[in-house]
Amino acid sequence: MFRHLIPAALAVVFVAGAASAQPVPLSPYASAGEAQAAMQAGRTTSEALVRADLARIQQLDHAGPRLNAIIALNPHAIADARALDAERRAGHVRGPLHGVPMLLKDNIETADGTATTAGSLALAHNVTLRDAPVAARLRAAGAVILGKTNLSEWANFRSTSSISGWSAMGGLVRNPHSLDRTACGSSAGSGAAIAAGYASAAIGTETDGSVTCPAAMNGIVGLKPTVGLVSRRYIVPISAEQDTAGPMTRTVADAAAVLSAIAGSDPGDPATKDADAHKSDYLAGLNPGALQGVRIGVMRGVVRNSTAADAAYDAALAALKTAGAVLVDVKLPDQKVLGDIGGAEVASLSAEFKASINDYLAGAPPSVTARTLDALIAFDKAEPREMALFGQEIFERSAKAPAITDPAYLAQRDSARKLARQSLDQMLAENNVVALVAPGGGPPSIVDPVNGSRFFGSPSALPAVAGYPHLTVPMGGAKGLPVGLSFIGPAWSEARLLALGFAFEQATHGRLDPTFVPSLAARPEIAAAYDPR
Repeated sequence: MFRHLIPAALAVVFVAGAASAQPVPLSPYASAGEAQAAMQAGRTTSEALVRADLARIQQLDHAGPRLNAIIALNPHAIADARALDAERRAGHVRGPLHGVPMLLKDNIETADGTATTAGSLALAHNVTLRDAPVAARLRAAGAVILGKTNLSEWANFRSTSSISGWSAMGGLVRNPHSLDRTACGSSAGSGAAIAAGYASAAIGTETDGSVTCPAAMNGIVGLKPTVGLVSRRYIVPISAEQDTAGPMTRTVADAAAVLSAIAGSDPGDPATKDADAHKSDYLAGLNPGALQGVRIGVMRGVVRNSTAADAAYDAALAALKTAGAVLVDVKLPDQKVLGDIGGAEVASLSAEFKASINDYLAGAPPSVTARTLDALIAFDKAEPREMALFGQEIFERSAKAPAITDPAYLAQRDSARKLARQSLDQMLAENNVVALVAPGGGPPSIVDPVNGSRFFGSPSALPAVAGYPHLTVPMGGAKGLPVGLSFIGPAWSEARLLALGFAFEQATHGRLDPTFVPSLAARPEIAAAYDPR
């Protein structure tokens, strides 16, 4: 699995420069802000942080519980960290991410010699030697790119019966809170890695739920920004209409710092033309009193048949109220409208994927032999490792989709977007609320390759189709399994959502450290109940 493992990085050796004090190891669950403070105070270095993270990856991913959260490691990570330490000693600190180790989902290109695979063996040699603007902005902000995270293959856009978090390149990502539970997808590796303390922060990508679901189910913070706030160039695509990259972190403050670094206009991505006019210093805008007197719309019935999620949601609503929020129950769109949005979204994504992936593959390096969607389908049919667990029904459906210039496609795309935006705008305006909240989903269910995992529902579809931002923040757990609280707002409302999420986080401190148990049955209190004799 580790194509670029660095043998020297596998021991926890804290090496400071000759002029520095011996670094003190930090908790693997320290935030990026805490790591930055420790570096600033001279208690640690970027190189020490990178070495500790690489050792933890070896301990928990390559051995131990084998989380399978990492596909590749950056062979230049230690050298990059040393260079940033030298900058710090010279009095130059680029900002809150200077020297902070980060991970990127393995559909984001980097210029470090690692392949960008989207989890597929067809892209095993997709070494482009170029940074996506997201990666370039992080490097410019001083972050150390540690490596690439596993994901649901093709960002979960290959099969209607796929297993979230599985790829032929990396295997199945395991949830560190209970190894038999789903880490959700498609940014499963990013979610599991940050929950497990592999790095301070990661980048995921979302088309519909692929940042917010794995963040919620791994018990971390995840933000799906407004589509157009963050560049998508040189990221393996699904949809030019819904795709975006976003931060996945252990704290809201870290998510704000990462978003401040990656947001902005990119001439190579026309969707971002207004980003510079809307981005801000999201970290500076955080305020623990941000909920005081603010009207919040409460969505009910989004998650179904999960008493654990219901109980956690009730407690979260009580905490919001105690923190000063004014809670207003909102009426959800009727089922016909939601069904119309879902149907139009499925049809639209098929056409958008066909166009986007054909364009991406046409510009891939010569080492990538599959140059079209049809060629990918043929590759998978000929490769048993790709078809070991499920098929490629979505690929096959997309191959038959109309062109994105087809009037039928354009009508479906416009209908889905219009209905989603109207639904969210109506809930916000009619109730005079600044944001909506909902459970991010039920606790993670058991991975079942025979019958499929249970799905309790999610609030991701409306903001995904509308292109609006969606933040999830840990709100506690159920028998050790995490659940998240979603904050949804209008376009470009990231600063407000992050401030609200930060105030909620400070009031509740709902994040759980993982226990890496093989199953909940291994927890002592449950084992005793199972077999009391």
